Amino acid sequence: MIFLGIDTSNSPLAVALVKDGTVLIEETTNLKINHSLTAMPAVEEIMAKAKVAPADLTHIAVAEGPGSYTGVRIGLTIAKTLAWSLKIPLYMVSSLKVLAANGQFFDGLVCPIMDARRGTVFTGAYDGLSLQEIIPDGHSDLKEFLEKLQQYNKPVLFTGIDVSIHEATIRDAMGDKAFFSAPQNRLPRASNLIMLAKGSEPVDVHQAIPEYHRITEAEANYIKAQEGQSK
Repeated sequence: MIFLGIDTSNSPLAVALVKDGTVLIEETTNLKINHSLTAMPAVEEIMAKAKVAPADLTHIAVAEGPGSYTGVRIGLTIAKTLAWSLKIPLYMVSSLKVLAANGQFFDGLVCPIMDARRGTVFTGAYDGLSLQEIIPDGHSDLKEFLEKLQQYNKPVLFTGIDVSIHEATIRDAMGDKAFFSAPQNRLPRASNLIMLAKGSEPVDVHQAIPEYHRITEAEANYIKAQEGQSK
């Protein structure tokens, strides 16, 4: 059983191959280069290094979002195309849960953070030991989300590449309950993505869609235009 994992949901690019529970190869880059130029070559590179042919793949896992609209679509398109052409199962995992897995075994809550601008974030809260979802993933005002976290009265590990953007706000709100993962542990790992996929059910390739957790700018503009016409 060989799993291919792909996460292009944010600026980092993460790919991995896992065979029967053993990581054959894993690569993560954070170069802020358009994933449309790098994602498929990265997949081809790790497969060549591991001497894994497309026909050897048995499962594919991909990060479903949230994150960059374009980034999420790129990874999902590659994964769907491979799953359909190879006739193998496709699994989709929350991009936030993939980040939360970096903090597994933390005795408290783990909160992945993705900046969504204007004081908002994509986030959720997971039990550090089981990775069970405690607060569902979503698009939240950061200060309101932190108020919700305070009600749990537990230590919280914050992770994700955008944590540094909001660290001061988090420290002010959470005090000594706030902990921050080391910088090297803030990047997504495709091997974690695969691990999480193994505990889920495959999806219908033709029904697989991104999970943005908010409408796109084009959708927002369309709704605004429709509301203007109705007045």
